[in-house]
Amino acid sequence: MAHPAVAVLESALRARKLDRTLTTTLPAWEWTDPSSLLPMDVPLVDACLRGGLPRGQLSELSGPCSSGRMTLLLRLMAAATQRGEIVALVDTGDRLDVASAAAAGVDLDRLLWIRGLGPGLETRAQSPETTIDRALKALNLVLQAGGFSLVAIDLADVGPVRLKQIPFTTWPRVQRVIEGSDTACVLLTPEPLARSAGGLTLSLAGRSTWADGSDRSRLLQGVDLRVRVVSSRKRIDGDVRVRAVATT
Repeated sequence: MAHPAVAVLESALRARKLDRTLTTTLPAWEWTDPSSLLPMDVPLVDACLRGGLPRGQLSELSGPCSSGRMTLLLRLMAAATQRGEIVALVDTGDRLDVASAAAAGVDLDRLLWIRGLGPGLETRAQSPETTIDRALKALNLVLQAGGFSLVAIDLADVGPVRLKQIPFTTWPRVQRVIEGSDTACVLLTPEPLARSAGGLTLSLAGRSTWADGSDRSRLLQGVDLRVRVVSSRKRIDGDVRVRAVATT
């Protein structure tokens, strides 16, 4: 039996139509409509995700440097653009390598790449927070415009202290914009930051593999990725391991 205080809280949230914030009111983890999912076209990962990332939800790819965050994001964008969908990337740190994106299969004609968010010559004396503020504003403008199957924001190079300074109201506002739409919003972060009640966190770890040779001449062969999926509803048992092969 639920505690009386919990029942009062749930009643108050329902009265204000905020009961979607309660994971206990969400349906069981079952996706019955494939069109409500954004598949990555990586069979092992998609199987763990039960088909893909949920549309109309805020999800995140989190992990340290070289953990495979960008690799999976490029696969996600490639799968979407190859289906004829439009995607957008808010590139906060101007990190996207266009050649790598094309090699991963991203149709660049279907990618809106938002970059150059740092301060100009006339404003370089301002706080570096300006870049984050501009990136978040760009994210909201793109989401409100609609028409994108995937909108991602790269916050991977933002320090943990600055990430924690982002107002906590930012992410519920993002979720309200995309809820009920065909758009999946994805954060690229060094550590778990935010997800909606129906969204997913893909916690990543990666290890580079190198060709034989001396330290000066060895070549990158690929990256072994370990993906752990976390949901507000339940943790999906088991970790997924995939290999991303480097292209030349």
